[in-house]
Amino acid sequence: MTSTETAPAEAPKTLPRLLQLYREKVIDTLTKEFDYQNPMVVPKLVKVVVNMGVGKAVENKKALESATKDLITITGQQPLVRKARVSVSGFRLRQGYAVGVAVTLRGSRMWEFADRLISLAIPRIRDFRGLPTKLDGQGNYSMGLSEQSVFPEIQLDKVEFVQGMDITFVTTASTDKEGLALLSHLGMPFRK
Repeated sequence: MTSTETAPAEAPKTLPRLLQLYREKVIDTLTKEFDYQNPMVVPKLVKVVVNMGVGKAVENKKALESATKDLITITGQQPLVRKARVSVSGFRLRQGYAVGVAVTLRGSRMWEFADRLISLAIPRIRDFRGLPTKLDGQGNYSMGLSEQSVFPEIQLDKVEFVQGMDITFVTTASTDKEGLALLSHLGMPFRK
C-alpha cells in the first residue's frame, strides 16, 4: 500500500446492549448513589461462570455429552469438563470421573449472555416471583436454574436430559450492598 492509498475503513463494532447500559447510565447512577470520587472505583462485572453438574454421567455418558452440547448452545463457548476430586462410595463415584461441565464467560460474550439471561430466560421461569437478594459477602451473586429449557436457544423437542445449572456473577464490588446495586441497575429482577 502506498502512502496515498488509505486503508479500508473497518465496520464499527457494536457494543453489547447491557455493556452500553452500564457505560451510559449505571456508572453515573452508582457514582451518585455511593459517592465515588473516581469512576474507576465503580463496581463492574468481571466474569460469569455457568456450571452444570451432571450426576447422571457416572451411569450414562450421554448425559455429559448432552449437557456439553446444551451449554455450547446457551453460551457459545466450549465448556470445560469437571472431574471428581474425591471418591465417594455412596454415590459410586471415583476420583477423576467426569461429573459436570463449566464455562467462564468474559468480555462481550459475558455481556451478551447476561443480557439474554435477564431479558429472555428469567422471565420464562414458571411461577417466578423474583430472585433472592443473598450475595456471598464480597459482592458476588450466584443463582440456580432448574432446567436449561428457559433459554430460547434450546429446542424442547431435542432435549435429552432436563438439566439444571448454577450461574455466578463475579463483580469488583467490595460489599454486598454495592454488588446488589450494580446487578439491580443492570436489570436483575430481585425480590422487593
